[in-house]
Amino acid sequence: MQHAIESFQKTFGRAPVTTVIAPGRVELLGNHTDYNQGLIMALAIDKTIAMAAAPRADNRIEVVSTAFPEVARFSLDRIEQDPAVPWANYVKGLLLQLQQRGVRLGGFNAALHSTIPLGAGLSSSAALLVATALTVRKLYPYTLTESGSGAPPACGTGGQIPPLNHAEKMILAKTCQAAENKFVGVNCGLLDHISSLYGRAHQVILIDCLHLTVDWSPMEGDVAIVVCHSGVKHALVGGEYNDRRRHCEAAAQKLGVPSLRFATAQTLEAGRAKLGDRDYGCARHVVGENQRVSEGADLLRAGKLEAFGRFLYDSHQSSREFFLNSCPELDTLVELARQHPGCLGARLTGGGFGGATLNLVRTAQVESFRAEVADGYRKQYNRPLESWVCQVVDGAA
Repeated sequence: MQHAIESFQKTFGRAPVTTVIAPGRVELLGNHTDYNQGLIMALAIDKTIAMAAAPRADNRIEVVSTAFPEVARFSLDRIEQDPAVPWANYVKGLLLQLQQRGVRLGGFNAALHSTIPLGAGLSSSAALLVATALTVRKLYPYTLTESGSGAPPACGTGGQIPPLNHAEKMILAKTCQAAENKFVGVNCGLLDHISSLYGRAHQVILIDCLHLTVDWSPMEGDVAIVVCHSGVKHALVGGEYNDRRRHCEAAAQKLGVPSLRFATAQTLEAGRAKLGDRDYGCARHVVGENQRVSEGADLLRAGKLEAFGRFLYDSHQSSREFFLNSCPELDTLVELARQHPGCLGARLTGGGFGGATLNLVRTAQVESFRAEVADGYRKQYNRPLESWVCQVVDGAA
């Protein structure tokens, strides 16, 4: 947070009046299941976006980022995409969604600082959306309802805005998703936004995207979450992600179900002749992921980490063979992880097509794991490997 505050002071010549920090996420299991009304196991992690801000007297917005040289400057009266400042589209899209819901906004200055590696698949975009939404709520208090917006929340002692309740968090998550779908152009589900809002320290987030419910389960055992960045940046604004969603929706339609959440391995095989190869491959992956999440949650609760880890390997194999959202570098990282005795399981995390792997590693062997995987990756691709041991943290605040 200090970097965001210092950037704000340097840029705007004053101290910010509010700050927000929003975490990124990794999904343990449940790859591309969210927009199929599926099941997910996720973690909010200590790779975050911090925003420092202060209101203005006009309708202008000015946002700077320590990660980019461009400055986003625009008016609330005219919110349009600017190809010269693409990262600002997430801020703009969120503000536009709030306006369309009837929220009365004013101008503000803001500074961003991110520790989420760009292009790693750790959901920097959702963290930015959530950080923007909560920052604006502190500057211009609002309440969201399913149909729009309500009266601003009553401030508590000292003028503090009350925290969001469960229902309000879910509506805000859907508002962030709408910004990404309708303004940015990524037809994502709710995984990333829910994870950033609902995270709990040392807890796995269990998400049901059909019923829009959230539960938590302790992340216990002498294991660590290690993220290895392939160095292949994934970009979801484009064809690959949206193409996979189209195949999933086409498969559900041909199978005669509302979404792939309602398909089983048996109904999928019974309807195999109705599906093209790509529809079938995407559907098989999603159906399998839902089953792995359901069974994996029970394994985690029972402390059966070795069995749970095998599901991670199975998930990656499904991504590679059926969903086709892996890449050679990610496959190499998973195979290198499999060779280390301290690794219980590994898979790609996030949308895929590059980005990072998630690795479940025994705590005592974390450093040897990182060293050996980095050495193998360097020998294969002649470039260094970045990796991080991630802590499981609370959601945005």
